[in-house]
Amino acid sequence: MRIATWNVNSIRSRIDRVEAWLERSDVDVLCMQETKAKDEQFPYDRLQALGYEVAHHGVNQWNGVAVLSRVGLDAVDLGFPDMPGYGDPVAPEARALGATCGGVRVWSLYVPNGRAIGDPHMDYKLAWLETLRAQTRAWLSARPQLPMVLCGDWNIAPQDDDVWDMEFFADKTHVTPPERAAFQAILDEGMVDLVRPHAPGPGVYTYWDYQRLRFPKRQGMRIDFLLGSPAVASRVTGALIDREERKGKGASDHAPVIIELAD
Repeated sequence: MRIATWNVNSIRSRIDRVEAWLERSDVDVLCMQETKAKDEQFPYDRLQALGYEVAHHGVNQWNGVAVLSRVGLDAVDLGFPDMPGYGDPVAPEARALGATCGGVRVWSLYVPNGRAIGDPHMDYKLAWLETLRAQTRAWLSARPQLPMVLCGDWNIAPQDDDVWDMEFFADKTHVTPPERAAFQAILDEGMVDLVRPHAPGPGVYTYWDYQRLRFPKRQGMRIDFLLGSPAVASRVTGALIDREERKGKGASDHAPVIIELAD
């Protein structure tokens, strides 16, 4: 089974590229983030025509998550228990979608950005991650042998090698100790970074800003991850970051990240 995660940065703007990538990548499950579409705007028919069952959660022109699967799509959950919300009035955002695909529980996660150090959105981000950590513990405690993968744009670069220049990020989000501690806390619950052993750094990234020629200058960040339970980690035979998909006109600013699982 091949499972991928990809922040597509607007499915309506990039549906042609998503279709072409699915046809050449041969993935069985794709978790997408930042679809930027309401459910009624999502191109279900075009993706179903490629042989995928589709679940999508989107409530406005921001955020949005989806799971595509050609190995079954069952037990779909919109958000996880007690997931914090944001806004005025406070409401849950479309940032988490779970489904069981081919016997593997997958979550498409779009972790809040944080915006700036000291911003209320950073408090929201850390609360969101802490709730996810607690829920991960509950999932694994209830079913220790559960094959589970948390896929998504985590908006955290957990190691110094995961950004092109730590001095540049000294006063910015994504690399602060609280954010990194929140990411590590989920690993401490027993989850495993499934990609890094197969695509080690430094200089290995999943995101490059559109501005200042960051991509051709290789000035990126590794912020997209697939974290797996022990039952999944033992099955990983390979992983890759499809940097080629970041090239060309109309590309997302994120690259797809793929793992391969043995039966």
